[in-house]
Formats: sequence, C-alpha cells, structure tokens
Amino acid sequence: MTGSESEWLDEEAGPVVRPYALTRGRTRPQTREGFDLIAIIAAAATASFAPPGAGPEHLAILELCVRPHSVAEISAKLRLPLGVVRVLLGDLLDHGLIVVRKPAVTNQTPNEHVLKEVLHGLKAL
Repeated sequence: MTGSESEWLDEEAGPVVRPYALTRGRTRPQTREGFDLIAIIAAAATASFAPPGAGPEHLAILELCVRPHSVAEISAKLRLPLGVVRVLLGDLLDHGLIVVRKPAVTNQTPNEHVLKEVLHGLKAL
C-alpha cells in the first residue's frame, strides 16, 4: 500500500470517505423519486455510458443492477449508507440509466376472522 492509500484506509473501519463526499453534500435525490427500500432497480438498456460527473459508486450500481436488485440490496452489497444510495440512484434516474419498479400497493385490511383469531391469541397469553 502506498503512502497516499494509507491515508484513505483504516484497516478496521475500511475506507475513510465521508458519505457527504460521495453525494457532493446532497442528502436527498434531486428527483422526486422516493426510492422505497423494496423498489426494484434495474440498469436501463441505455446504461452503456456513464453520466457526466459519475463516480465509481455510480458505476458500481450500474454494474450491480444488470440484474435487478432492491434498493436495500444495493445498499448492503455496496456497503453504502441507504441515504447515499438513494442520492446516487436519483442521479442515475435523472440520466435515464436505471428503471425503477415500485412495490405494488395493497390496500388490504384483515378480515374479521383474522382479527378475532389475533384477539383470541392475545387473550390466551
């Protein structure tokens, strides 16, 4: 390891780059997209080029999302904080390099039978 590399790596903690440096100080994506934890992200067919100002993290997301992954999986696999991943995804979405599939919204309420069984189970405790 060279001298300059040792300044940016702590053997126990890993890379010493602050999250705000990866997002250029932004805490939210510029797009209105909220990026739900279980939203599925896939690289778009046009993802053969990197957006202007793209960092290695953007490229890592595009490479990972050749196969669709959830936002939570991207965060975990790249070992990046969720907030950082959401900002980076916003950048990629703005350039049309990813496709977002939002989770299906279900508005199901439990039926009366299920609620009675839960109440019965609680009383049995």
